[in-house]
Amino acid sequence: MKKNSISKSVAVGVGVATVVAAIAGTYFLYGSKDAVKNRKRVKAWTFKAKSEVLEQLKKISEVSEEVYHKIVEEVADKYKLLKEINENDVADFKNELKSHWKNIARELGISKKN
Repeated sequence: MKKNSISKSVAVGVGVATVVAAIAGTYFLYGSKDAVKNRKRVKAWTFKAKSEVLEQLKKISEVSEEVYHKIVEEVADKYKLLKEINENDVADFKNELKSHWKNIARELGISKKN
């Protein structure tokens, strides 16, 4: 019986993470007030970086602002090391993704304490 309960908990965690990733992905490209402008000027590397953030979100069972920001930082730091990518663009990318947390949390019904 306990194994079944653990399986359900894991499944719920994976489901929540998938929902977070889907909401985040949608908001990145369509939900912000500058979405049309953002989609036009998005660079290829930002799609890859956003995908990496979403993939990491799918792997975790509990999402909080701290965890979300840590994932964004880790991915951004990786791209900052590439010489063909402007450091200011990486900073803009990082700030943009971090600014979406409130909307993601609101969509998921996550309280500020999480």
